Amino acid sequence: MTVRQDFLKKVIVALDVDSGEKALELAQVLQGSGCWLKVGLELYARTGLALIAEFKQLGFNIFLDLKLHDIPTTVEKTLKILVASGVDMLNVHCSGGYEMMARAAEVCHKANKKIIGVTVLTSMGGDELPTIGIQGDVEEQVVRLAKLAQKAGLDGVVASPQEAGLLRRECGAEFLLVTPGIRPAWSAKNDQVRVLTPAEALAAGSSYLVVGRPVTQADNPREALERLF
Repeated sequence: MTVRQDFLKKVIVALDVDSGEKALELAQVLQGSGCWLKVGLELYARTGLALIAEFKQLGFNIFLDLKLHDIPTTVEKTLKILVASGVDMLNVHCSGGYEMMARAAEVCHKANKKIIGVTVLTSMGGDELPTIGIQGDVEEQVVRLAKLAQKAGLDGVVASPQEAGLLRRECGAEFLLVTPGIRPAWSAKNDQVRVLTPAEALAAGSSYLVVGRPVTQADNPREALERLF
């Protein structure tokens, strides 16, 4: 395996497109690259779990990014349905609390799936936290939620790459850090605020890099994927 192929195994391509047909076309273009695929709310709203089996047949690992946040019983029952679809990793909002996360972890680990928690969305800056009742800066909130997630048994968290180094020190080498807000130097930031390049994020301690528009909106998505490193 080449160094580039090894890096591509750490990339999760976000299929944030407006149809199942476009998502499947992208998957076919990216097949064999080694990257993961992410099914988020937009694609899920259009296709549900219908495409998961097709993506798996193409050889992909799948991150189902629905950011569940509800009472513990509802999250637990929902995850029991979702893990049966064949996805490899799922997530919940850490702000749902310890009990919700602990029950999520139990369901997912019984099914041999990874479960991670969302800390602070990468579209949010520190000036927005007080508007939702959170005191302190972004880093303090991210670490607080990540430690709670780790205590509850989650495998890792979703966080900005700018917090990756801090989280790696606070939560240890085995804790998964899945980082959106990845923007290669040749792409636009779009609506992300706290961003790093792929190389910077990996150096900081990220386990997986979530990349969307720089790949999916490129004229040649496969070429753009391979240009990340």
